[in-house]
Amino acid sequence: MTEFKRPDGRKIDATRPMKAKVGIVKNADGSALFQFGGTIAIAAVYGPKEMHPRNKRNPAKGTLRCTYNMNSFSVSDRIRPGPSRRSTEISKVTEWSLEPIVMLGDYAGQVVDVHIQIIQADASTRCAGINAAAMALAQAGIPMTDLVSSISIGKLDKQLVVDVDKAEEDWEDGEGATDIALSFVHNNEKLSHIQLDGYITAEQLKEAVELGKQATKKVYELQKEALKNPGKEVSA
Repeated sequence: MTEFKRPDGRKIDATRPMKAKVGIVKNADGSALFQFGGTIAIAAVYGPKEMHPRNKRNPAKGTLRCTYNMNSFSVSDRIRPGPSRRSTEISKVTEWSLEPIVMLGDYAGQVVDVHIQIIQADASTRCAGINAAAMALAQAGIPMTDLVSSISIGKLDKQLVVDVDKAEEDWEDGEGATDIALSFVHNNEKLSHIQLDGYITAEQLKEAVELGKQATKKVYELQKEALKNPGKEVSA
């Protein structure tokens, strides 16, 4: 790896300290916490249950419905509570990320609700939310083909780095800030989600995907460890 100084001293391919735990919301069918450094996401799953309103029911299979919310106290400058354009977008992106692994064929006309709350934010919130949601779905016993694991990749002075924090997310060089969110399905190593904000070359994008693929293997191992030890916080 090329020697590069990140603001917090991490190597370019290093994540922040990670923590994970399942079974934290007692009245949910499944729940989980996932943490990247100062970013903490909690996901709670309810269902399968009857879909309301009825006109949104899918007669062929069940529906995965995700709701992402960043709590007003999750950042130092309080944000307006309630839905926003950004939260609506991330809710839909989370659904798209998880749909490839969730087997809803036996739940026609029903819905599985996934509620994601960001209780502390220091960048990479959508990735932490996706990781927590995948774990919560597994703990709820929803049939799944695998887990999805998500990570962010940033670009600092043309150098790609793994798991950006807020300072790195806001980093601007001559090309402006660049942030890439990636989610992978592990049994086939395929992308289930990619979002790019900023400027990057085709070659750098290939490098970013490979960095993300390797980093999410660590996320995946932590997710599995947490699922094997419900109620126990595990870290990496």
